[in-house]
Amino acid sequence: MQVKEFLEKRWGIVGWWQIAVIFIVFAITGTSTMFINRYLMQTMGITPDTNGWIRFPVKILITFFVYQILLVWIGFLFGQFTFFWNFEKKMWRRILRRKD
Repeated sequence: MQVKEFLEKRWGIVGWWQIAVIFIVFAITGTSTMFINRYLMQTMGITPDTNGWIRFPVKILITFFVYQILLVWIGFLFGQFTFFWNFEKKMWRRILRRKD
């Protein structure tokens, strides 16, 4: 199975154009998240000199939530809101799934 057919089947998308737009949205979201993360950390007064037991958990939480918000927002700007909204819902279902 070729990459295009695999992604079309797995993600429910059509054509190279949509695949390219989705990859671009992921790239912009990741880069933007790092810039926003750096700004928020500085605003909160957390520097590289801050204790790692404080800095790393805060950085992970900020990164996680900022990325989720930006992914849907930037996806919307590129006309792929439905794809990224479904992507988010699926991810949250997996995170919140209980292991009974």
